[in-house]
Amino acid sequence: MKAVKCPYCGGPTKRNGRTSSGAQRWRCTACGASTTVRYDDTAARFDEFLSWLLSKDTQLEMPGAGRTFRRRTAEFWEVWPMPVPDGEFHRVLFVDGIWLAERLVVLICCSEDRVVSWYMAQSENSRAWSALMEPIPAPDVVVADGGSGFAKAVRAAWPRTKVQRCLFHAYAQVKRCTTTRPKLQAGRELYQIALDLTHIKTLHQAELWRERYLDWCGFWSDFLEDTTLVDGKRAYTHERLRKARRSLSSLVSAGTLFTFLDPELTKAGPLPYTNNKIEGGVNAQLRAVLRNHRGLTTLKRVKAVFWWCHARSGDARTAKEKLAAMPRDSDIDLLYDVYSASRKHDDGRPEWGDRAVWEELHRKDPFPFWL
Repeated sequence: MKAVKCPYCGGPTKRNGRTSSGAQRWRCTACGASTTVRYDDTAARFDEFLSWLLSKDTQLEMPGAGRTFRRRTAEFWEVWPMPVPDGEFHRVLFVDGIWLAERLVVLICCSEDRVVSWYMAQSENSRAWSALMEPIPAPDVVVADGGSGFAKAVRAAWPRTKVQRCLFHAYAQVKRCTTTRPKLQAGRELYQIALDLTHIKTLHQAELWRERYLDWCGFWSDFLEDTTLVDGKRAYTHERLRKARRSLSSLVSAGTLFTFLDPELTKAGPLPYTNNKIEGGVNAQLRAVLRNHRGLTTLKRVKAVFWWCHARSGDARTAKEKLAAMPRDSDIDLLYDVYSASRKHDDGRPEWGDRAVWEELHRKDPFPFWL
């Protein structure tokens, strides 16, 4: 055991019975002062909390059938683990959002080996995407599934970054309209064209695919203009096929389908063409965490996602340093009351995803926002 020194004169101490609460009392052999030593077990309790949260263990399996565990770790549910911008450049980044409630989504940005940043918002709008991306150095390529508002945010935050649309999501968007067994010949052809997207490996194949798609659009253009009288109003007969065509036409016009084949970008190495890195490596793992701990409140589900992202972010600080720098619920409430300019609910609760809060919690200097 580490020797206990007198807090007054620094002299050696010896055991001197116990206090009424059972704590060991120490008496200084030099000045005669008595003291007790209180050991900080915050780091141990923090590790216990994260070990449970990121595992399949239930609270019933913890000491005291969960009661002791909940008492020892309750304070960590008040902490908001925020990303710390480190200025590291990544050649390729993947972005996506995981929905936790009807108006609550956590936007996540990851690289090939770690989670880079995360942001909570009401929806996948351009303002939320910009808040996620602005603190991160612009990559050469960003792979996305085409969420609403993303294109506008990229132009504003990362104007020189090339966008690669996830080819699997482009195919899946067509499949939702045509199904895997279309009844119409036009639907069968379009479904096969979309399916072939995931097998393109060269620029020549990409050009042949583009010509094939444009030929399909020209051949079936008159067919897709057919209308039917519905409730006294004219409506397109094949609206679902038209929707599938719009989804592919917009991607062809934007030029985001085959960014991974750009010769200038591939000089440094091959590029991904799907969002599998974040879908399987992040979102699937997050859903497993939420599934393992069913019954958490909405706020705790958000923090569980934040803690998982933080654990994969490569933050090398000690537990004590992290907890000292991370904001708590009381800090968030203060920021909403003082800085928030957004509308609030009828009962006074603030809306999710306020930009002012993000600015205060993601400072680029090393000082906490409350300083």
